[in-house]
Amino acid sequence: MSIPVITISREYGSGGRVIGERLAKELGIPFYNKKLILMAAQESGLSEEYIKKTEQMKSTSFLYGLYMGAQQLPMNDQIFLIQSKIIRQVAEEGPCVIVGRCADYVLRERSDLLNVFIHAPLSFRAQRAKEVYEKQANNMEDFVKKKDKKRASFYNYFSQNKWGDARHYHLSISSVYGVDFAVEVLKHAVECFPGGQGK
Repeated sequence: MSIPVITISREYGSGGRVIGERLAKELGIPFYNKKLILMAAQESGLSEEYIKKTEQMKSTSFLYGLYMGAQQLPMNDQIFLIQSKIIRQVAEEGPCVIVGRCADYVLRERSDLLNVFIHAPLSFRAQRAKEVYEKQANNMEDFVKKKDKKRASFYNYFSQNKWGDARHYHLSISSVYGVDFAVEVLKHAVECFPGGQGK
């Protein structure tokens, strides 16, 4: 069986991180999510907390930076470039599961790539955010929508694709039937993967 590099993009509250982590464990391959923040901190010398806070912020425009006399890229652009470099490095090391951070776009030239989008109905995700993530908000559905908007804004800014557009993923899976179901579907997809290594 030829195991691909697997990227997971996900709607907030859909369980994409848990699905990716479980899949990596069952396949016996590395899992990268928050570990990418640690690796980016080591690469850049910045703190993990700063990277975590900055990486999802929308960048100011390049023209605005020129107008303000900036001599370098905005910090979130710099962090994206650092994380992109790390994503390419871990993909070169072999099969793995990478969650978020435009990994599907960063690795788009690879032939051993399986891009997945995890989604679920808004009401399901709002309930899960409340029960599993223990988030509190007056309106949980609005809270979830704002989280999705941030992810979409980040993805749409740094890639040439549209976040959540099924045409840019190999598989789009609803997690409404649970983590076990999604993991089994993905394991079957890996078993059927046609092969191809690297670029």
